[in-house]
Amino acid sequence: MELALRDFEKASKRISGMIHMTDLDFSSTFSAMTGGEVWLKCENRQKTGSFKIRGAANKIASMVERGEATPVVASSAGNHAQGVAYAATKNGIKSTIVMPRTAPIAKVQATEGYGARVVLYGDCFDDAYARALEICEEENSTLLHAFNDYEVMAGQGTIGLEILSQLPTVDTVVVPVGGGGLLAGVAACIKQANPRVRLVGVQAEGADSVVRSYREGHLTSRDSISTIADGIAVKAPGDKTVELIMKYVDDMVTVSDNEISAAILLLMERTKQVVEPSGAASVAGVLSGRVDVKDRKAVCLLSGGNIDVSVIHRIVELGLVTRHRRLKFAVRLPDTPGSLMHLLQVIADSGANILTINHDRMCLTLSPNEILVHIACEVGGQDHADSVVESVTSAGYSPTLE
Repeated sequence: MELALRDFEKASKRISGMIHMTDLDFSSTFSAMTGGEVWLKCENRQKTGSFKIRGAANKIASMVERGEATPVVASSAGNHAQGVAYAATKNGIKSTIVMPRTAPIAKVQATEGYGARVVLYGDCFDDAYARALEICEEENSTLLHAFNDYEVMAGQGTIGLEILSQLPTVDTVVVPVGGGGLLAGVAACIKQANPRVRLVGVQAEGADSVVRSYREGHLTSRDSISTIADGIAVKAPGDKTVELIMKYVDDMVTVSDNEISAAILLLMERTKQVVEPSGAASVAGVLSGRVDVKDRKAVCLLSGGNIDVSVIHRIVELGLVTRHRRLKFAVRLPDTPGSLMHLLQVIADSGANILTINHDRMCLTLSPNEILVHIACEVGGQDHADSVVESVTSAGYSPTLE
């Protein structure tokens, strides 16, 4: 089956009463940092907190039109779960969502709040998906795949119609990728409407199955995945999504967890946007330079904002280190009165703000009259960090960066 432009247009009309037409915000900060004109498509402000409501709403509405109003089952790390739960409840349909045991508590509670029964199973999307298949057979329900479904992809692709209407002169669209449904839908929609627009997908390097599939020219999966971006942590992409991606997408890149964390922090500080790790992958791709947007009008799709508040502080800390706002090092000192005070004065004189100090007298490489001091301090960037290290070194110490 091929997704035609009319499929996206029909999907847009079908779901118009259930979703927001999200804002397209211009970022002067990101534009200055990249040399391009950077816009943010804010699906993090969408109903249920992510783009997933689009695909779920279109799929369920299509089922209702065909008279297939049976109970539905879905597997998801969180965002598809909430989208299916919301859309099913709105249409008077029972829903069961199988989520990995690692799913954030906030997403589990939100899914239940939208009216679904939640079953926790496995450690990743693929484990949850296998259990969802079993429940479908046991309860004679209909499976709503998170991405490998043409009606789901048609719903996600309605974002493409909105981008083209909001910024007709756009020439690059950057999209986060997990299983590929969002990128496949948006790319198929935009390329058929305006073939000159460049489509780029961004994946976490620890879960890069679509990138591998794209580069190798055939469907490829990973045996294991590791990324902070739980929303795009997928071992195996869909055969339907990969086929469309290979047909319509111009490039695929990967970003590290550190780069994603730095993007989240910048989005918070500069644009006042709360974006989950998977949703910030597009911005990470642009800010890292892997997606070149110099002299281009580029749209970064912020796919979701359902970040677990219990891990925000860890992500922010990682982002601060990545952006050279935190400096950590260790120094050997003589175990005598006043030695630590002298070191701290050197650091203070260099303009750094000391955050933590930890003493280690148990290190096996220390002599009996030495201590190892671990210091974390706040600095103003790479140049300032280098200056602090140089000042400490010039004072006669031998700092070891951590």
